[in-house]
Amino acid sequence: MTQDTPAPTGLMPWELPRFRNWIAVARAHQIVERTLNARLAPHGVRIAHHDILANIYRFAGLTQNELAQRLLVGRSNLSMLLPELEKRGLIERRSDAADKRVRRLWLTEAGRALTEQTLAVQAGVVTDMMTILSDAECQALGDYMRRITASMAQWADSDRV
Repeated sequence: MTQDTPAPTGLMPWELPRFRNWIAVARAHQIVERTLNARLAPHGVRIAHHDILANIYRFAGLTQNELAQRLLVGRSNLSMLLPELEKRGLIERRSDAADKRVRRLWLTEAGRALTEQTLAVQAGVVTDMMTILSDAECQALGDYMRRITASMAQWADSDRV
């Protein structure tokens, strides 16, 4: 159904509760993304950089392919960002000891220090965002989003996408 096609009930999509709630999630995402980018800017990184650095911080020695899978992007999406981070002295690509064709990603000291700063920024944004929810509401929201994510992940393996 496109935006121009009425819903089966005769209502337009934005009049349907599920559609309105999806829009609310999308708007919240956009605001959080804009806020996080603004707070990361003084550190010289954008969300894409932070996501890469945070994943290498947590899973040191990832391959580029493993990183792309974790970030849900193609390896080509990383092809411009990784050299940029390497040139800035934040990451290193080292050959794998067992397979010289494989290059693993590691943070440098400067990369580790910057990532710890940007992780603190991200944690602050998340705390600010989630403070309005009770602990139970926060847990329920996470449970709902994990259910939606699991359902959508199945779509990736079917013809529904």
